[in-house]
Amino acid sequence: MKTLKPTRLFALLAALALVLAACSSSGDDTTTTQAPPADTTTTEAPMSDDLMAANIGPGCAAVPADGEGSFEGMANDPAGTAASNNPALSTLVSAVVAADLVDTLNSPGPFTIFAPYNDAFAAIPSDDLDAILADTDLLTSILTFHVVAGDSWDLADLIAAGTVTTVQGETLEIEASGDLAAVNGANVICGNVETANATVHIIDAVLVPAG
Repeated sequence: MKTLKPTRLFALLAALALVLAACSSSGDDTTTTQAPPADTTTTEAPMSDDLMAANIGPGCAAVPADGEGSFEGMANDPAGTAASNNPALSTLVSAVVAADLVDTLNSPGPFTIFAPYNDAFAAIPSDDLDAILADTDLLTSILTFHVVAGDSWDLADLIAAGTVTTVQGETLEIEASGDLAAVNGANVICGNVETANATVHIIDAVLVPAG
């Protein structure tokens, strides 16, 4: 009796396996599909929810816990009145009164306001500050450089936008800084403070326009 050579035996076995596989698949209605390839698209991390939270930042501790100057009290008043009730913004309010802008800040808005706290004004040499307060045109230019009209943006919105155009006409650059944001280099120390017509971000420096 002849014996099959190993190579021929392997060939026959392979052919038999193919026949059996074909028969098995013809009698099975189940369709096998490949799993879709894994999504390898890289997406940016979502913006921190903290940047959308109300009253965020270390400077918020200086805001009164209750009364008209508290966060709750400020939310009930338009920006000009709300700021006047907050002792941390008393120097800013004096400047707003000197420039006759209280009624403007109390108008319907909406506004986004960058409000320097008292220490920001205290960092300006007193002679320079007195000169600014005495020059109505210069004072108005500086104060309106801190105001954006038509939008009431929280920190997340501002960082996403990157730049905003002020009422004064020039732009401000906004970028993430730690857990908060920086506005033309000034740090937000208490962000997302709501008033009846604006979102206020308290900052640690007075912004000065180029023009």
